[in-house]
Amino acid sequence: MKVKILGTGCAKCKKLYAEAEKAVASSGVAAEIEKVEKIDDIMKYGVMMTPALVIDEEVKASGRIAPASEIVTWITTAAAKAKP
Repeated sequence: MKVKILGTGCAKCKKLYAEAEKAVASSGVAAEIEKVEKIDDIMKYGVMMTPALVIDEEVKASGRIAPASEIVTWITTAAAKAKP
C-alpha cells in the first residue's frame, strides 16, 4: 500500500506526514509513505489545496490535516478492499 502526502513542504504538510506515520504504525498494515512535493506531480491528482493525502492513488483529503485516527480508518478500509 502506498500513502502519499502531497504538499510543498509547509508546516501543515509536515504535520500531515507525522499523522500518516502514526496511522501506519498503529494500523498494523504494511504501507510506504511518500512525500510528493513537485507542483506538477501534485496537480496530477486534481488537488487545489495542500496538504493532501492519497492512499493507493485515491485522494482521501485535501486542504486539511486529517487526524491519525481518520487515516487509520482509510488505511484499514483500503487494505480490506485489496484482499481477494
